[in-house]
Amino acid sequence: MNITANFQDIFHCAPLFFVSIFFSILFLQSGVDKLVDFKGNLKFLSTHFTNTIFKNSVCTLLYLITFLECFTALVLVVGSLMLLLCDASIAMQLIFYGIVLSNITLCCLFLGQRIAKDYAGAANIVIYQLVALLGFLFFW
Repeated sequence: MNITANFQDIFHCAPLFFVSIFFSILFLQSGVDKLVDFKGNLKFLSTHFTNTIFKNSVCTLLYLITFLECFTALVLVVGSLMLLLCDASIAMQLIFYGIVLSNITLCCLFLGQRIAKDYAGAANIVIYQLVALLGFLFFW
């Protein structure tokens, strides 16, 4: 392994690396929180979606969003580690897929907040979505 070449790859990919770390932290913490306190999250979300089209699907949707968050975090963590330790081209592919997954996951969360008429919560997700969309610009 050429340390100098690896450092140059990391330097060139620094913005993507930090976007990847940012979303790794976000989705790992959120996904693990849902796993650790599944019942508490289910209770909260059942109340949150009481008067919505999702009221009978909350448990299934909680499993889905938990999977999406954990899988997205895993892809980004592996991509980030590969960027530091291995081949930058494979790492960049994983980070790209992680950013795609981040956008999908955030759109799902945004949809839920809008359906629940939690407009303040939806507005907060927009900030994360802008960072995720910005991630695509670093590929050009």
